[in-house]
Amino acid sequence: MTEKFSRWDSADYLKTEADIDLYFEACLEEDPGDGSLVRSALGAIARARGMSQLARDTGLAREGLYKALSPEGNPEFSTVMRVIKALGLKLSVQAEHV
Repeated sequence: MTEKFSRWDSADYLKTEADIDLYFEACLEEDPGDGSLVRSALGAIARARGMSQLARDTGLAREGLYKALSPEGNPEFSTVMRVIKALGLKLSVQAEHV
């Protein structure tokens, strides 16, 4: 018997606002410093909420958002901030105590 696997997508598990908040917070904390995990998280949250609605809210093209938030994407910081704001998220800074 051949097993069939489907591609795992974190967007499928972001059902509530609490799920989204906790996921985004965890990705911010665990990002390796290159923004890749934050970009991936924003892409997953956008897919969970609807990329078309995000495109309308940001004024950016849907295809451009898919590209910018993909693993190969390299969005400008202004794009990241527009996406964060349109998703109703907040980026906060806290001093790290060593």
